[in-house]
Amino acid sequence: MPVSTAPPTGGYVSKIDSALDQNKLTVLTVILMVIAAAAPFTVIGGGATAGWAVTQVLGIPVAYVAMAVVLGIFSVGYTEMSRHIVNSGAFYAYVTQGLGRVLGLSSAGVAVLAYNFMQIGLYGGFGAVLKGFLADQWGINLAWWVCAGIAWAVIAVLGVLSIEFSGIVLGVLLGAEVIIALIFSVVELAHPAGGTVTFDTVNPSQLFSAGTGAALATAVAGFVGFESTAVYSEETRNAKRNIPRATYLSLLIIGLLYAFCSWAMSVAAGPDKIVEMSTANGTETMFVLVSPHLAEIWLVLGHALFITSLFAALLAFHNTAARYTFALGRERVLFAWFGATGRRFRAPLWGSITQSILALAVLAIFALADKDPVVYLFFWWTVTGGFGVLILMTVTSVAILAYFMRNRDGELAEVSLWRRFIAPGIGAVLLLAVLIVTIVEFDTLLGVKPDDLERYLFPGLFLAAAVVGAVWAAFLRSANPDTYRGIGQGVNAALLSVQPEDTAAHRTGPR
Repeated sequence: MPVSTAPPTGGYVSKIDSALDQNKLTVLTVILMVIAAAAPFTVIGGGATAGWAVTQVLGIPVAYVAMAVVLGIFSVGYTEMSRHIVNSGAFYAYVTQGLGRVLGLSSAGVAVLAYNFMQIGLYGGFGAVLKGFLADQWGINLAWWVCAGIAWAVIAVLGVLSIEFSGIVLGVLLGAEVIIALIFSVVELAHPAGGTVTFDTVNPSQLFSAGTGAALATAVAGFVGFESTAVYSEETRNAKRNIPRATYLSLLIIGLLYAFCSWAMSVAAGPDKIVEMSTANGTETMFVLVSPHLAEIWLVLGHALFITSLFAALLAFHNTAARYTFALGRERVLFAWFGATGRRFRAPLWGSITQSILALAVLAIFALADKDPVVYLFFWWTVTGGFGVLILMTVTSVAILAYFMRNRDGELAEVSLWRRFIAPGIGAVLLLAVLIVTIVEFDTLLGVKPDDLERYLFPGLFLAAAVVGAVWAAFLRSANPDTYRGIGQGVNAALLSVQPEDTAAHRTGPR
């Protein structure tokens, strides 16, 4: 039922429906959307090869395993928070509850920027790959931005339809790409270089070689999306039970798939040749390895699914970004109309439309600038988006610790020590270590010189977003206390807007 946001007195009046479509998503649907956001075929075919080429480190497969373990530990506290705080703002809501409203709104700025980087950046890859595919298969020559525009138009429509329908679309695409990735991997293992299956790239000792930090940072980018399970908590059936299930299952599936398929590639190429081959062939490496052993139709199908993998990720990240904007609009932190949902499908109407408008504007700028969409839009923007999500996960780990330390009564008293303190603490330390290494080696991730502007510009944008969020929160605290009290409160924001400043709920909640 829509939540009324019109307090009887002393508040603002709004007729905006601010409730998402509840109980529409099952565990399977959430898993499909989350894994689709991670874009497994894109990561395997593009992310792993880029990791080898950029870092020159053999252990990309074991780096995926290591990050799966780190994120698994992080997920213990993260999913426990999802049982107690149901909010489509996810990271933003958790940081608010743990560290206060000022830092919460700072994290919201980082989240909106990070997911926009991820979503819009993917258009560059989609446009370039579809352009090449059409030219090779049918001799159709279109500009990359026209190809990207096709995806944009479809996603703009799907974004305002039922989230359940988006889940069906993503499920079909995801199933096909996982099947083809596994087929390619089996073929690669059946034809190992030198006739011997090797395990060099999954040897844990690879984690202690030079350049490991960049390899781990590359692996982090591949997992971005798994954390979005909590973003769909308001729309999921029995969310307190199903969101944790979806998170763990998604992480397990993604981690195993990445490690297995990237290891298979290294077996087919040979551990002494995989870096060289990845540098020479880029995203075609996987296809080069299987082409001698498969009919042409399999290669065409693989390229087609590479395109649909990018599309699935575009749609999934569009949904995530739109829901963060929706959460901020519902709480009146942004314009109230951002919190509107469509009357029929209950999707975040203006959050989705705004996301589409922003993406179109960026595509227009890049088209006019005539910049390489793969390097400057796809690679730079998605790597930067992954960095932003890493910041969010690190801060959220600290927020989870603070939340459970401050709240020990009622049902929270029954939460185990492992879920309350130990796992979040270990996760915070491990994520902070990866974050520091990523910052130090950010020039390597972008492929630029250490003193180039971009090396500082992209990380600096997240600092700027955090500062803007904090300043805006400080302004709201004095200029609009009602809105300030609603920060990070989700559907309860409207109720808090009519509570007196000195209520017990306000005194014990986030500041």
